[in-house]
Amino acid sequence: MSGTGPREAIFPTRMALTNTKGRLKGAQTGHSLLAKKRDALTTRFRAILKKVDEAKRKMGRVMQLASFSLAEVTYATGDISYQVQESVKTASFKVKAKQDNVSGVLLPSFEVERDPNGSDFNLTGLGRGGQQIQKSKEVYAKAVETLVELASLQTAFTILDEVIRATNRRVNAIEHVVIPKLENTIKYVISELDEMDREEFFRHVSLKKVQGKKKRDAAAALALEEKRALEIGSTGDVADAEGTGEAAPNMLQEKDEDIIF
Repeated sequence: MSGTGPREAIFPTRMALTNTKGRLKGAQTGHSLLAKKRDALTTRFRAILKKVDEAKRKMGRVMQLASFSLAEVTYATGDISYQVQESVKTASFKVKAKQDNVSGVLLPSFEVERDPNGSDFNLTGLGRGGQQIQKSKEVYAKAVETLVELASLQTAFTILDEVIRATNRRVNAIEHVVIPKLENTIKYVISELDEMDREEFFRHVSLKKVQGKKKRDAAAALALEEKRALEIGSTGDVADAEGTGEAAPNMLQEKDEDIIF
């Protein structure tokens, strides 16, 4: 029997067939859209993965330089952490967040905004080590920018990874479960409708045969009744003639006056 396999339990009617075909068309359209979304997200995911690798390598180099510069400052001027904490009043770096839309997925993106009016503790190291302090400040500023960039890429990477997995599950579910189930349901309904059409055709042919036989039987019965009626009518005329008692005329015994023998 066609339509074997997982299918929906529906009554095989033409309306159900039309509705199931519409659902199958919608499932195929949704599968196509989700596949395109998955491809777009995968492309963006690979690009972000490449940027994450580059940002991590860059972060390693920058932090290495920052550590060396801080060691130079400590060697030249000693511990200046308390001087920096006293001179800082406002933040020199501010992080702004925005969202990028990638195929309906909102990815957070962080940007660093450097405030030129912020406290740069320019007087720190005025006596000695000013050049090393300025160099260390620039290196750490670059490290902060790289760190924010890496955080933005890593966050987008994590979100895209989860969304791609969910999209793959949906695509596989539609491709391997929903669409085959609807196709099997359509095959089942079509086979049942064809069987019903064959039964209806056979019933119609059988009914025509029965009606034709009834018509022939009725015509034969009518002809037999008419024949019997004619026989009964002729028998009645003979009986009437016998009942009057008159003999039938004999033409041989009658004499014609015009004939002379």
